[in-house]
Amino acid sequence: MSTDPKFEIDQSTESPDGNLSMRRRLVSYNYRRLGLGISGLFVFLLIWWVASLSQPAFVLPSPPAVAESFSEEMSSGEMPTALRQSLSHWIPGAVVGTTLGIGTGLALGWSRLLDDIWAPVVRLLRPVPPLALIGFAIAWFGINDTGAAFIIAIGAFWINFYATYGGVESVSTDLLDVARSLGVTGNLGLLRSVVIPAASPRILTGIRTSIGRSWMLVVAAEIFGVPGIGARIQRASNNLQVDTVIAYILLLSLTFLFIDTVFRWIQRRLLRWH
Repeated sequence: MSTDPKFEIDQSTESPDGNLSMRRRLVSYNYRRLGLGISGLFVFLLIWWVASLSQPAFVLPSPPAVAESFSEEMSSGEMPTALRQSLSHWIPGAVVGTTLGIGTGLALGWSRLLDDIWAPVVRLLRPVPPLALIGFAIAWFGINDTGAAFIIAIGAFWINFYATYGGVESVSTDLLDVARSLGVTGNLGLLRSVVIPAASPRILTGIRTSIGRSWMLVVAAEIFGVPGIGARIQRASNNLQVDTVIAYILLLSLTFLFIDTVFRWIQRRLLRWH
């Protein structure tokens, strides 16, 4: 039997007592993180409340005033309506941008010919911010959900494109050679059996990043008159209703937190084998 210390440590952690001890440490660590996070949030709210005491409400409303505004907007139906309107163009924009970004990243990352052909176009268009295309969105689609979805899709596209492109390029040639020796043939076979699974951590990270980026673009995409959370923030800002502005910003944060938590759960399930 080996006397290697590393071997002995591995054996102990694989025992029932070792696994139980590890689970307990993990639970303790998670509770500690939760406690620290709650403490940080409490300190932030306390600083905000103290700062608001010396400022008028239209400059910095207090946390209770924001909570009251949040409750009023929610009970009146304004907030659920604005959220539904924003989701109606965020979801299709994010889905289309993500799908096209992953597909294009796979194609250019795998094919040197396509990469050489389209690399100048990619370098030319990549620096253009999505907000610079608002004029095209209005001209091509009008002031509606489709125009807003176009802006959101552009933001999601580039993040997913580069994440997928980098993931495909990082796949080891040795891994491809092993797959060919085991009978995997053809580009589609290698992509399906080797490249996509190997690149999936980067692809999923790109999707998660694009979810946040595209959700940030919701407000900007609604600046030109499309109804939603951004339009409601702009209207409240014009009326110096800062408590309402912060209430809708809070809605943006809570919505993203929920979406990100769900996606992280899905991501962990998909990458359990990795």
